[in-house]
Amino acid sequence: MKSDFSELPRLLKTIKSPADLKKLNRTDLPILAEEIREVLISRLSVTGGHLGPNLGVVELSIAMHYVFDSPTDKMTFDVSHQGYVHKMLTGRAKEIHTIRTYEGLNGFLLRTESEHDSYGAGHAGTALSSALGMASARDLKGEDNHVIAFAGDAAFTCGPTLEALNNISDSTKKFIIVLNDNEWSIDKNVGAMSRYFNTLQTSSTYSSVRKKTAELVEKIAGVGVRKLAHKVEQGAKNLFSENILFENFGIRYYGPVKGHDVNALVDTFQYLKEQDEPVILHAITEKGRGYTPALDNPGKFHGLGPYKKEDGSTASASLPTFSEIFGRTVTDLAKEDPKITAITAAMPGGTKLDIFKKELNERYFDVGIAEEHAALFACGHACEGLRPFLAIYSTFMQRAYDMIIHDIALQNLPVRLCMDRAGLSGDDGPTHHGLFDIGYLRHIPDLIHMQPKDEDEFVDMLHTMAAYDDGPTCIRYPRGAGIGTPIKETPEILEIGKAELISDGADVCLIGLGHFFEIALETKEKLEAQGYSVALINPRWIKPLDAKLILEYAEKCKVICTFEDHVLMNGFGASVIELVHTSGLATPVERIGWPDEFVEHGKVDILRNKHNISADHAVKLVSKYL
Repeated sequence: MKSDFSELPRLLKTIKSPADLKKLNRTDLPILAEEIREVLISRLSVTGGHLGPNLGVVELSIAMHYVFDSPTDKMTFDVSHQGYVHKMLTGRAKEIHTIRTYEGLNGFLLRTESEHDSYGAGHAGTALSSALGMASARDLKGEDNHVIAFAGDAAFTCGPTLEALNNISDSTKKFIIVLNDNEWSIDKNVGAMSRYFNTLQTSSTYSSVRKKTAELVEKIAGVGVRKLAHKVEQGAKNLFSENILFENFGIRYYGPVKGHDVNALVDTFQYLKEQDEPVILHAITEKGRGYTPALDNPGKFHGLGPYKKEDGSTASASLPTFSEIFGRTVTDLAKEDPKITAITAAMPGGTKLDIFKKELNERYFDVGIAEEHAALFACGHACEGLRPFLAIYSTFMQRAYDMIIHDIALQNLPVRLCMDRAGLSGDDGPTHHGLFDIGYLRHIPDLIHMQPKDEDEFVDMLHTMAAYDDGPTCIRYPRGAGIGTPIKETPEILEIGKAELISDGADVCLIGLGHFFEIALETKEKLEAQGYSVALINPRWIKPLDAKLILEYAEKCKVICTFEDHVLMNGFGASVIELVHTSGLATPVERIGWPDEFVEHGKVDILRNKHNISADHAVKLVSKYL
């Protein structure tokens, strides 16, 4: 997909670096903002992406780059899904149509993509800590550049963000935080911090004092007046105590300000640039600004696939996704069992627990972007005899790793870990691929881990988890829809550790985990067409393995081949190798899975082809033993 600057609007096509932005007249900045919005709406309708968040930060991004000097001045973006405008202002506008496509721009910031991406991220809560480290390093080196941490209001529910706030005043003197307050993460924000930010927005008296103080400072630039302004601020702070959280952390609070007045933001940043103390600018923005469908449905337009530019409509899916089946099944289970609760970390829409929320709200808990807390919260439910289902994406469950070992497994608590987006996450790239959960869970004692081959077995497994109270259980399932297997009317409670033998064979044993069972099935057909006798196993259980069945075919067949949507290092196939070796057998085990590297972003079929995730490659691997 080739492009050049001539395809961009009048002002935007002149900006090949932040230095070009600074050449524009201040009167041009609102026009540039509208050009950027039009390009985002048009280009992302083809590729998909994080439209709503980026439409909301256009003016803030322009103002920051107009005032500060990237890459000398460092900017960190929390999650960085709202970094599209930053990319456009730092020489990548001509490539914005490639966002999230194979070999195109990444949907998040990458240090390897541009010198202006001072810190890469894809998870929440990273901006303040990383920026504070940069500011501390700057101080140690005797340099004088600025460091700006850009974070949404939802990031302030994250443990790392709060930990950084606690450390800022003791670590540096010159530090700028931009709080982008749009009341949303992926879904509507929840909790005390969200209510606190709303209080700051609506405290009109305090805001009025702030405004007058700012006007005074702007009119008379003198040391004495600045001291007077400081005293006025101190008086306001003492009168309106709801506004002093940040100041008690030793961070000077400014705001709230309108986040879409680009020239006022430029003036504000120029003032903050002169401050020699940690400051936070509280900017109120609209997620999806400038595009009615995104304003009307912020959750949908947080991140989505291609859509019709005219009305924002998207193609309807022909099959229910695993997430939808999960949400529906757990809700139905909870209607029959009053002990079942549902917990998520700011992702009711993504995990489809919004179904549970709508029908059983009193037993639904969204704890905000706080995966560690979510896991411990679930432990509390389990300790009191409830049956918690904790739904978090595989890539985000990594954050609760210590809690899974120390709190859930060590105490043998029946918490049900439900890992959505397990396996490749395609266009989102390495920060979101769920390719590591087998490796970080399979060595934990007494932990039961499973993966279904299709939708019907998925429902069986969820029913099995609901009925199991003897310890923790985990289930991994992929993004998107399955193959359309009908779900039987009466679900089955599965026997723990018992695999499913699909077909007998004497030459090759294929073991296809989860949705990669389909690749194993295709491999079987190709080998049988060549005259070989092929056994096929649906393992179901990652832990405990059905050792008896696997070893039976390890003795019987010439070679075993495993299939998994996971890295091969310490994955499911590795556990089969360990089993065979420990049993004293010499049967070779070949594996189909992802390499020992961070897999790039792109369409799933492209990446599978690049990394030899195919039936043809499996046939090639096993043929040398036949």
